[in-house]
Amino acid sequence: MASANVIHGRVVGVSDGDSVTVIDANKTQYKIRLAGIDAPERAQAYGQRAKESLSDLVFGQQVDVEWSKLDRYGRTVGKIMLGGVDINLEQIKSGMAWHYKEYQNEQSPEDRVAYAQSESQAQDKKMGLWRDPAPVQPAVFRQKK
Repeated sequence: MASANVIHGRVVGVSDGDSVTVIDANKTQYKIRLAGIDAPERAQAYGQRAKESLSDLVFGQQVDVEWSKLDRYGRTVGKIMLGGVDINLEQIKSGMAWHYKEYQNEQSPEDRVAYAQSESQAQDKKMGLWRDPAPVQPAVFRQKK
């Protein structure tokens, strides 16, 4: 992301597999929507596991959130970095999220390739949600509700 802003803070909440709450040193709270990924909804298969996976990775941790936009709900859309590790990408690698291709043009070319390749690898290895014979993309699940 060329014009990314960075939020330094601690993860104090995990809503689901692609949304967290971060609080910075000034006690400002930010709702963060992880960029480039779409995790299963809570009511969906693997939804709870995706949330637990993200929680295991970042809850209580000091992170950097690289962001460049707000979504229609006012959430900050960003990439969570923890000790140089792209947490968004980790969710894809472990089969806990899809690469959100609808928004891939907002990603750097490097991230776009890494996220797409990691999704294919997770699929090939039947990791996480890819164990399901017919996983339903969260966007499709949301439309049905």
